[in-house]
Amino acid sequence: MAAGAIALETAYMKKNGYPVGMKTVVRCRAGHLFTTIWIPGASFKAVRLGALRLQYCPVGRHFTLVRPVKENELTDEVREAAELSRDVRIP
Repeated sequence: MAAGAIALETAYMKKNGYPVGMKTVVRCRAGHLFTTIWIPGASFKAVRLGALRLQYCPVGRHFTLVRPVKENELTDEVREAAELSRDVRIP
């Protein structure tokens, strides 16, 4: 049942243009962009709150809510800038 829920969440995110994986660009509530690991059904460094996660923003150096940014909203320049600011890879 859990695997089915994870599969549904992954399918929903991909269908709606949200990336998942090891280098997902996210935006915090202050507007900062950075990359993080975003795997549906799993969270080792953040508190899951539905489509949002509470985690540390390495750009603003604060704890905040983050959400993934849709692929079609990212230009190459924005993606490159976000990849320069990564959160910690392992908790």
